[in-house]
Amino acid sequence: METHASEHGHSQAEIETRIGQPAGRGYLRDIVYGGIDGSVTTFAIVAGVAGAGLSTWVIIALGVANVLADGFSMAAGNYSGTKAELDDAKRLRKIEQRHIRLHPEGERRELREILRLKGLTGDALDSAVEQITRNEEQWIALMLEGEYGLASVDPHPLKAAWATFAAFLGAGLIPLLPFLFGLPNAFTLSTIATLATFFGIGAYKAKWSLAPWWRSGLETLAIGGTAAGIAYAVGTLFNL
Repeated sequence: METHASEHGHSQAEIETRIGQPAGRGYLRDIVYGGIDGSVTTFAIVAGVAGAGLSTWVIIALGVANVLADGFSMAAGNYSGTKAELDDAKRLRKIEQRHIRLHPEGERRELREILRLKGLTGDALDSAVEQITRNEEQWIALMLEGEYGLASVDPHPLKAAWATFAAFLGAGLIPLLPFLFGLPNAFTLSTIATLATFFGIGAYKAKWSLAPWWRSGLETLAIGGTAAGIAYAVGTLFNL
């Protein structure tokens, strides 16, 4: 049977390490989001300014300003959003702690229902409820997952923000490189490089998807290319 490179082993030691130290949600979403937005917004400026027939220096100035300012803005927004998720998880954890202290029987019934929906019945269900309620942290973790749909691993706002900013900066600079190096046919090269970036981001995220890399790449290329085409079309309206 073919084994995918990202699949894990099932020895007892591997299982204990993986389950005992879960990796969490990771930063794929932050990287892909930042990379696509960095490419789209920077190329939108390049295409718009080029469509309006303005100078290369205007393209460079606006493009660099966008990469730094918009990249920081996205990172800050992602930090705030992830921090809000973390704060909400902490708030709900406090609520569950209080409910266990004030209404232990009601919380036990809730836990029993969560476990019943997971397929436990009879003596196995009774035993699981008894064992889990002896450990308040495990009890709370199961309540948060079953009642609110929260993962047991908390997100990291600062790491998520840095992942977004780095991806935005890296991908956002690509449309500017032909202009920064003063290459001939800079806009054509910028367009090709940007479209290749869209495809590359899509192919990259296919590593964590069931879709083939080329389909994921073409999908992202279509999304980014559409945004770039709109920006250029709007820019041409100002080419007086």
